Amino acid sequence: MSSTPALSQPALHPPIVPPPVGRVRLRTLIVVRWIAVAGQAAAILSVHYGLGYALPLAATLGAVGVSAILNAVLMLDRPRAGRLDDRAAGAVLAYDVLQLGTLLYFTGGLQNPFSVLLVAPIAVAAASLSRSSTVWLGVLAMAVATVLAVWRNPLPWPEPGLELPPLFSFGVWIALAMAIAFVAAYVARLADEARQMSDALAAAQTALEREQRMSAVGGLAAAAAHELGTPLATIALVAKEVAQDAPPGALKDDAELLLRETMRCRDILARLAAKPETGDPHADPFPRPPLSVLLREIAARYARGGIPVRVADIADDPAMPRASDLVQALGTLVENAGSFAQSRIDIAAVCDAATVRVEIADDGPGFAPEILARLGEPYVSTRVGEGEHMGLGIFIASTLLARHSGTLACGNRPQGGACVTVAWPRAAFGASAPRRSA
Repeated sequence: MSSTPALSQPALHPPIVPPPVGRVRLRTLIVVRWIAVAGQAAAILSVHYGLGYALPLAATLGAVGVSAILNAVLMLDRPRAGRLDDRAAGAVLAYDVLQLGTLLYFTGGLQNPFSVLLVAPIAVAAASLSRSSTVWLGVLAMAVATVLAVWRNPLPWPEPGLELPPLFSFGVWIALAMAIAFVAAYVARLADEARQMSDALAAAQTALEREQRMSAVGGLAAAAAHELGTPLATIALVAKEVAQDAPPGALKDDAELLLRETMRCRDILARLAAKPETGDPHADPFPRPPLSVLLREIAARYARGGIPVRVADIADDPAMPRASDLVQALGTLVENAGSFAQSRIDIAAVCDAATVRVEIADDGPGFAPEILARLGEPYVSTRVGEGEHMGLGIFIASTLLARHSGTLACGNRPQGGACVTVAWPRAAFGASAPRRSA
């Protein structure tokens, strides 16, 4: 096969990035705020009527009523099962800080024991919001505490009254500052560890699910190999007899083509049912051939439909393991490209100190834009065009490549046609392999 010029940068379709999913459920904030509203109202009424402290009921109960109205609006305006993004959740918690600061202003400022509740919104932010949102909420809480240390409506102590020294307010301010910083740092650290464990578990579950689906596909392939053996043998026998008895012409050519394709199907089924053997005296003396050599072998084996496959030369040619599943994955991609290419398939590679990338491009109709985000799932037909496809090629290839630390990216080129790029870390390969002689 001839060589093409150096590999151009693949024009991959830009990845579809899903919108960020919020970590805070609106239902949780609504329930917590209803509890806060009930607790604040009960505390104000108990202190005013039960203990005999003349609190400004209009201002304090008005602040509590605003929170209740806002909570009711949130319940009606948004689905409670939904999640708030970082900005919206930060705004809700910022309101809670300001509302609590308003209540404390009318009830003694930092001399009110309930001033410790300024730490609560910061703890919630540290557990569920980003670091930047937690920092600015902490700054807001400290600003509110600073205002309350200087300006406040004094508590109506019974006669002769009680005037706490400014040093007490300063001490409370220092305690709040330390509590906010410590709680934010400690809760954020615990939340990060919990998220890392959750992400690791989700990744393990995803990998297990892919392996289970791959095993299911393998079981179907084994069953198909067993069930199709007899009918393929019958088709081959009939095609052979027709080819022998038919006079030269179109019928004989069609029968010979049918016989060749039947033999090809039997070879494929034989490979599916084959088990790896050890100690084979006829094993390949080059178990890790150069990447370019292996790509040419794969192109020769999996090219179909008379479509020429051109493999570009590789300047830094790494040693590639000739693993059967790796060859099958790359061969599936080449075969898939040959099913839709119009006149050519180009295979090229770029190798540097960090990665090894292989690009398989064709000049066919390309991938359907509406399913680019779903490529890699089983039973998803990947191309625009006519014909029935099971939609397993990309799924099988990506699963097999993942066993060798490979990743798969699919997209469409601006000039038309599909482009599939496979990437591995360079550490998975050897150094540049020596050239094999002809």
